[in-house]
Amino acid sequence: MEYYVVITAHNEEDFINLCLESLVLQTLLPKKVIVVNDNSTDNTETIIDAFANEYGFIDKLNAISSAEHLPGSKVINAFNKGLALLDDHYDFIVKLDADLILPTNYFESIAATFKNDPTIGVAGGFIYETTESGDWVINHPMNKNHVRGAFKAYSKKCFEAINGLQCAMGWDTVDELLATYHGFKISTIPDLQVKHLRPTGASYNKKAKLLQGKAMYTMRYGMAISAIASAKMALKQGKLKVFKDNMMGYFNAKREKTPFLVTKAEGKFIREYRWKNILKKIF
Repeated sequence: MEYYVVITAHNEEDFINLCLESLVLQTLLPKKVIVVNDNSTDNTETIIDAFANEYGFIDKLNAISSAEHLPGSKVINAFNKGLALLDDHYDFIVKLDADLILPTNYFESIAATFKNDPTIGVAGGFIYETTESGDWVINHPMNKNHVRGAFKAYSKKCFEAINGLQCAMGWDTVDELLATYHGFKISTIPDLQVKHLRPTGASYNKKAKLLQGKAMYTMRYGMAISAIASAKMALKQGKLKVFKDNMMGYFNAKREKTPFLVTKAEGKFIREYRWKNILKKIF
């Protein structure tokens, strides 16, 4: 199977060399890799150039954006710029972060997953992060059936059905909900252990925290589901402020009449799907 990879990179000089090394060592190489150098001010571009000069399937795209870290909008805006350079002659497409080390069989396994079951629309492995003692341990705080936004692979049919990725916080949840709405399955592969070199959420700022609640509003969760999801997040992180920030973001979005990311029909499906999963866990 043929696949494309789009990597977004903003000031990744400490990690991108290891990421690209793991990419060129894949047992199934990509047809094309677009590395979007997103407004970097460090040595990121020089490292990308070195790989692009050595490997013909790697291209660089310089992009200008805000230096502020806002989860969702910034990274997907950069991703879409890279995507615009690609054609539609692929079997699956990958959105990849620049601070990862992939096992060498990663994309061979992803390709086999899509080939063996055409109903699978989104696939990926699991995130591992290092502890203070140097051990690599799993860090997959959400549902085990969720593919982390750092390394999402989409079948061509699924990617087209969901109309690409939403340029907003929550894109890596709404994509899977829309994939399910369109009849596709999500596949997580435990054997694919991806090393994440930067702790999850390390660069989130105060403004970004409010965006989680905003995302819940724009996905048409409704207040009840948003409150339950926020409470769950707060319990996992042991911080009541998470709940307060999320709900503040939700009500701010509602007051400002922020545009929804999904249609009414999609929103109805999402709420019913969420309630079904919530009730399943209770009973």
